[in-house]
Amino acid sequence: MMNFRRTPFDIQRSDSFLVGALLTLSGGFLDAYSYLTRGGVFANAQTGNMVLLGLRLSERRWGDALTYLIPILAFTAGVLLAEWMQSLFKQTRLLHWRQIVLAVECVLLFVIGFIPSGGWNPYVNIAISFVCALQVESFRTLHGLSYATTMCTGNLRSGTELLFQAIKHKDAISFTGAMKYYSIIVVFIFGAFIGFMAASALGIRSIWVPLCILLLVFSLLYRKPEQSQAQASESENVK
Repeated sequence: MMNFRRTPFDIQRSDSFLVGALLTLSGGFLDAYSYLTRGGVFANAQTGNMVLLGLRLSERRWGDALTYLIPILAFTAGVLLAEWMQSLFKQTRLLHWRQIVLAVECVLLFVIGFIPSGGWNPYVNIAISFVCALQVESFRTLHGLSYATTMCTGNLRSGTELLFQAIKHKDAISFTGAMKYYSIIVVFIFGAFIGFMAASALGIRSIWVPLCILLLVFSLLYRKPEQSQAQASESENVK
């Protein structure tokens, strides 16, 4: 069984509910943004793109099929890069490797805000899918629970499983976990709502809203956890 040593940065805030909620808010926003302003593509939920890819292939619309294939490949590349960045920068003390990932995301979102809608949309969707992959691969736990910040099918399944356990065994801990999952789903829906509203009002530059959210998360990761020195030392010795 693999055990991972937790550094002070790891137990800092990366798995806190606040960070998870902010990232999920950004994830819902980006899905709405890409669908509304960038040609009806879901940059986060690659399952939807896979379905649309299969549909276009069945219609022999090869060019349109490529529109949905490219974000899928970009998402895959983003996961690979996130894993590589973790292995390369995990021991860095100046910045946590997750902050480096967030910095890459922020740069890409900033640039996207200047790219006009139209012929450049496929390239923008590549970048957004890449950003979402970096995020979902880098932030995967919420108070010890596995979750996703850019899609909610898995969150819905996990939350409902815990709800069943809570009802069956009258387990308050399982109920609390289920409520965390459902809260994240509500946040994602709200993110999509404000994404549609902002995109309708601001157009392509509305993507700077999730950029600001990610900058906030970047700053939050600087804050150390409120725990005693003894607890910190114990966490350092976990292997």
